[in-house]
Amino acid sequence: MNIKKTRRELPLHLMLVPGIIILLIYCYYPMIGFGIAFQKFIPTNGLFGSDWIGLGNFRYVLQMPDIWQVLGNTVFIATMKILLGLVVPIFVAVLINELKHLLIKRGVQTLIYLPHFLSWVILGGVLVDILSPSEGIVNQLLNFVGLDSVFFLGSNQWFPSVLILSDVWKEFGFSTIVFLAAITGINPALYEAAIVDGANHTRQMWHITLPGMVPVIVLMATLSLGNVLNAGFDQVFNLYSPSVYESGDILDTLIYRIGLLDAQFGVATAIGLFKSVVSFILITISYFLAYRLVNYRIF
Repeated sequence: MNIKKTRRELPLHLMLVPGIIILLIYCYYPMIGFGIAFQKFIPTNGLFGSDWIGLGNFRYVLQMPDIWQVLGNTVFIATMKILLGLVVPIFVAVLINELKHLLIKRGVQTLIYLPHFLSWVILGGVLVDILSPSEGIVNQLLNFVGLDSVFFLGSNQWFPSVLILSDVWKEFGFSTIVFLAAITGINPALYEAAIVDGANHTRQMWHITLPGMVPVIVLMATLSLGNVLNAGFDQVFNLYSPSVYESGDILDTLIYRIGLLDAQFGVATAIGLFKSVVSFILITISYFLAYRLVNYRIF
């Protein structure tokens, strides 16, 4: 019986082979390069010809004057993106659910998740134009009401807020799909019973819709823990400048400058390895919490 089952399922397993090969080549084979973190790596000598210096690169990283500032920026920006990236889609999903006209409902959904499909190269250029201190529409509005222009992309006070809010604006529409799906899974009989009891829309939302979304909210929140050190390289790289390194520099952009611009490959790999290990621990914790809290499992 097992032999027949194996023969029947063999074509399905063979379909996985190309994906597994690509995964091994592009994800697992490059892990050999983690050894560079423990070397004084010289490209001409190669991975196996460079001198091993143990934890020397890690000690160098810890002695860098701005490493803790960069780490703090990364955690703050990523954490705020995660929090607002949960709150805003939940709020919008509840509002969209209240729309009764199907055409308007679908139109709103399409408009709000369209930015998700645009790259930060495009959106970065749009934000540079919109937030320009001289010709940007935002500063023109500020000047119209009698306020001074603000250099949003060149001010350490405003730059983190620009990163967080623009990322939420780009992604909240796509995230809303998950919470709308959670709302559609709520038993309609609960709303009918609430109407019979005289509950208005606000009461229905507070006592039925939101509690019905709690399992999905908890799941999305716990799975987001693994992104605490992922503040968004593409976005920051396309928007930041040396004037806002103090508030906008993150681990990924620091790795880029040290590794590719300064050619300190060992130091850059050490920072990347630290980030990967911490992210792996956080992802493991998040999946454990997701399993314990909402019985979510991968396999």
